[in-house]
Order: sequence, then C-alpha cells, then structure tokens
Amino acid sequence: MYLYRIKQGKECIESRTDLLGGGIVFQVGDKIVHPMHGAGIVDSIVQKKINGVVREYYILKLSVGGMLVMIPTANSEEIGVRPVVKGDEADRVIAAIPDIEVDMTPNWNRRYRENMLRLKSGNLLEVARVVKGLMLREEERGLSTGERKMLHSAKQILISEIVLSQDASYEDVEARINTALA
Repeated sequence: MYLYRIKQGKECIESRTDLLGGGIVFQVGDKIVHPMHGAGIVDSIVQKKINGVVREYYILKLSVGGMLVMIPTANSEEIGVRPVVKGDEADRVIAAIPDIEVDMTPNWNRRYRENMLRLKSGNLLEVARVVKGLMLREEERGLSTGERKMLHSAKQILISEIVLSQDASYEDVEARINTALA
C-alpha cells in the first residue's frame, strides 16, 4: 500500500490505495458515504464467507439510525463509496439549495428513474436536487408512496453527510435544510 492524493473540490485528501486493485482503501474510523444509505463511520473491516467466497467488507455504522451496512472492499469504488465532504463544501451545498433548478417530468415512472440515478450518483448537490424536487411536487400534487419513501431516503442521505462533515446535530442540519428549501 502507498499514499496518494485525491482531488475533492479545491482541497486534496490523502487516501491509501491497494497496489493490486487500485481502489480507495478506508480504515476503521474513517467517515465515508454510501450513495444509497448515507454517511457513516467505518466500524470495522471483516472477512466473511458469502456464497462460498471469502471477501473483506467494511462495516459501516450509519450516523442516522445506527444501522450497520456491509460493503465489499473490492467493489466500494464501483458502488460509489467516497469520503465525507469537508464542512465548507457542505455549507456550499446548503447555500446552493435555493438556487437549484428543478425540472421534473410529469411521467412518474421516468421521474422516479431520474431521481434514482441522481441518488446513485453520490453527488450531494444531486441529492439536494432530488429533495427539493420531491418536496415541491409534494406541495403541488402530493407524492406516491414510492416517491414519499424516496424523499425520506434522500433527506436522510443529505442530512447524514452534513451531520458527519460538520459534527452538527441532526435537528440543526434538518432545520438549516428546511430553511434553505423554504
């Protein structure tokens, strides 16, 4: 293993890389984000035998709800696992929320797929776009059960990363986001 730098915005973060796989390697205690579950802290790294194959997994303890997620270390980069954004980047995302333009198709099936792609991107600004779009839609026409669940998940993903990046409380971050959305 050796160290290299990853550009994230204007700053660089140091990360370890595996010479064979070339992917980012996280350690116990690192703050990371899973695009579909949100942010958490690497609780441990374990080897598990699943379907007859022994693999290493990050055990991610989510900051919201305390749920544990197993992430295969070899696939973490493909999945979109990344370090938590810096605090000033989280501030920029919250500040940008009022100016985010939302373009939602009236076709619920297409809208759902587009929003799912935005969530899977792992981009915090795209997650904020989903939250804003679904909240506006909810005010105008209401949401289907699936979209209501997606709104809840998107808010959890957004809030969990900002909570970890700024060491703030859930309630404080939620209030800041709600103010930005108003």
